[in-house]
Order: sequence, then structure tokens, then C-alpha cells
Amino acid sequence: MITTERLRIYPASLEQMEKFIASETNGDIKKAYEEMLGKCLQTPEQWEWYAMWIIELHDGTNAGSLCFKGIDSEGVTEIGYGILEQYQNQGYATEAVKAVSSWAFKNSKVTAVKAETDTQNKASQRVLEKCGFIADGKIGKEGYSFTLILP
Repeated sequence: MITTERLRIYPASLEQMEKFIASETNGDIKKAYEEMLGKCLQTPEQWEWYAMWIIELHDGTNAGSLCFKGIDSEGVTEIGYGILEQYQNQGYATEAVKAVSSWAFKNSKVTAVKAETDTQNKASQRVLEKCGFIADGKIGKEGYSFTLILP
């Protein structure tokens, strides 16, 4: 578990991931969660690199989630994140992304953390910039690509 000033961030358990999958109504998100769970089950020793991570306020209130997308052969991991609407614009995404990026760099295999954000999502782009990510001029499947290099 990662603890910040206002948040607790931790990988979901098998039961928590199954519950999220069962309750998800968006087909694309449900499919992504199912793929994440499949990778967790295939490589349980790397659970935290494929699991959904829960972002909670210190009182246990769910504020959002994030995930890593494994670590590639060059040591690059990609993150994705989302904050529930009622908790947006309060700095929670920035706090969470900074915390998990620092956590990721504690793994000696990780050389960079990447993220992609929709080209229209200025708030998410600002989160990444505040966390030290640099736009690399590429557009991936999910939008603009940003990279944070090992400090």
C-alpha cells in the first residue's frame, strides 16, 4: 500500500477485481478489466504490474483507480488513471500519479513511466505535466503520449 497525505493507493485483490468487473456496465472498460485480471492470473508474481489499483481517501472512500500495464523489455511501464467525477479538480490525480510513479521507480527494472491521455483532456495533460511527465510528440491509441524518465 502507498500512503500519501490524503490517499491510500493499493492493488486490488482477486475478489475486488472480480467485483469491479461484474459491476462494470461499459463494455470497453469491462473488457480491459478482464484482460488485466487475466494477466494477473497468468503472472501472479507480477500482480501489482497488471492489477487495478484502488485510490481511496484516508476514510476509506473510493476516489478512483489506476493501473500499470506491465514492464516492457526496455524497462518502460505505462499507467492509466481515473478519478471519480465528484473528486476531480481537487488534486487527487496528481497526488496519486506522483506517488505511484515514485513507487514504480523503486523497481530496478523500471527506467521510465509512460501515460497517454485523450487529446481533448486538458485536465489529465496538466496532471502529467505537474508530475514531471514530458509530452513526447507521439499520439498513441489513447491520445497524447507523455513520458517520465528515471530521476
